[in-house]
Amino acid sequence: MSDSVEKIAAFLATVHPYDSLPRDELARVAGSFSRREPPASTEIYAFGEPLSGLFLIEAGGVEILDRNGGLVSLLGPRNSFGERGLLRDGLAVTTARTIEDSTLLMLPVAELRRLLAGFPAFERFFNRARGSEARANDLSARKVEDLMARAPVACSPDTTVTEAARQMRETHVSSLGVVDADGRLLGIVTTRDLSNRVLAEGRDGATPVSAVMTADPVTLTPQALGSDILHLMLERKIGHLPIVRNGHFAGMVTQTDLTRFQALSSAVLIRDLADAGTVAEMAAVTARIPSLLVQMVGGNNAHEVVTRLITDIADAVTRRLLAMAEAELGPPPVPYLWLACGSQGRQEQTGVSDQDNCLMLDDAATDGDMAYFHALAESVSKGLDACGYVFCPGDMMATNPRWCQKVSVWRDYFRGWIATPNPEAQMLASVMFDLRPIGGAASLFGNLQAATLEAAAKNSIFVAHMVSNSLKHTPPLGLLRGFATIRSGEHRNQIDLKHNGVVPVADLARVYALQGRLAAANTRARLLAAAEAGVISAAGARDLTEAYDLIAETRLANQARQIKAGRKPDNYLAPSDLSDFERSHLRDAFVVVRTMQSAVGQGKGMLG
Repeated sequence: MSDSVEKIAAFLATVHPYDSLPRDELARVAGSFSRREPPASTEIYAFGEPLSGLFLIEAGGVEILDRNGGLVSLLGPRNSFGERGLLRDGLAVTTARTIEDSTLLMLPVAELRRLLAGFPAFERFFNRARGSEARANDLSARKVEDLMARAPVACSPDTTVTEAARQMRETHVSSLGVVDADGRLLGIVTTRDLSNRVLAEGRDGATPVSAVMTADPVTLTPQALGSDILHLMLERKIGHLPIVRNGHFAGMVTQTDLTRFQALSSAVLIRDLADAGTVAEMAAVTARIPSLLVQMVGGNNAHEVVTRLITDIADAVTRRLLAMAEAELGPPPVPYLWLACGSQGRQEQTGVSDQDNCLMLDDAATDGDMAYFHALAESVSKGLDACGYVFCPGDMMATNPRWCQKVSVWRDYFRGWIATPNPEAQMLASVMFDLRPIGGAASLFGNLQAATLEAAAKNSIFVAHMVSNSLKHTPPLGLLRGFATIRSGEHRNQIDLKHNGVVPVADLARVYALQGRLAAANTRARLLAAAEAGVISAAGARDLTEAYDLIAETRLANQARQIKAGRKPDNYLAPSDLSDFERSHLRDAFVVVRTMQSAVGQGKGMLG
């Protein structure tokens, strides 16, 4: 064998199903492959074109797009592509394009057909691949820390661009984190920055990276989901995402790190939403959410993964509507921030969601500016309703002038609720402590959130009222190991898995977050943070988290069943629809919640 064929054979021996071939057959197949080295952004084939063979990635990465340009998958080394079209009529059913400089091997069609006919492993492998195109290497359940390919590579802000370029070359990376002396992230600098901001502008090699870096870049934590990375990259069109742990640079995830993973279909919805030109087009995308929920529940994804991904779609809808509103109304007269509360704020949306949102405006806003923001709120809220996020029954929306105010007014709101915790104040504070920025100037909320948490936690009377408010929703426990079902009406003999299931836990978690001055809004994240901060015991947090997981997953499974039955999903479940085993465990979960409510009600929340 020639040296080139030997190298191909050695590579094939690490790739299934080629690794199942006898030695002499492997050598023959290796000799049939041809090698290509297309640069980044090269189209390998387009939808509908005749295919010349089966492609196998030796190095680099390839994105697979559907006929409308939507992302289907990101592929990396050892992934094949083109087989679906080859095994149908020989025409490409997707478009393939390199996302970086790549090395591709191509097996002629005739040789592929010979292998399919003569070796069962090939027939099994490629027929399976045709039937499960969206299953390979999915990102959804991966934690970001599992996707970071290496230890962080960083430089100081006074490092010269020449030194930075040399460091990238020596460490074989395309970006550096720029950190201060304590390791806190200040920005990132990429090879594209060096090209566009240094070479193209004729800057001197002694220029510090601080002059050309991207300052205060968007970041994620190591505990975020891998799909969060893909959603940010697709929506913001970025290829490098720094990861921070407690403000310190922990690593970088790039498109190259993701090429071996398949994008979950929620990412396709995000991509379609970003490309939508009208509200009607967006509504057509969000109409696919119920099917996505069924798919994810059927794939045994954890409830926090399912609800996070569904919430990501709502976030993308909101940001797209904000952009469309600005395009119609013109640029905003002052900075603003659109925030979500309720289940969207906690990143816990399911197949049933109304809208809960508000607007915070820069204090420079004048009375004359308010007409702009009322129009923006009206446009976005109507768009959300058209996309399936119905108007809030309690009018907790930015269209309500009360919830479209300057930051100074919002600060007064929170001060008043804390100082005078009457029933309305308790209710409003409970909703507003779940606020999460969605679009606009996030800095408008940062200082307000920290100051409010600090003031609220110091006011023992307010905390006591919040504890009392958290006990208003109770688990549906009846006598004799039964359930307290609804006695009359449309939902007779059913239990409400929202208001008597997940809401009691969300209320407890909010109290724990308040007691510990914890910034997290997500219920599960609050429980874990409360345990870490010592607000509740490790055992109490574990029991409550496991109970919450069971209740939340039962709720999602019930919604999936309703959707598959052709019904609109809701939060009501008939215990008789569950097996004896399921009913027993669900009741045990409710008992844990009731026990934790009792503990916090008696002032023993710290002990769990």
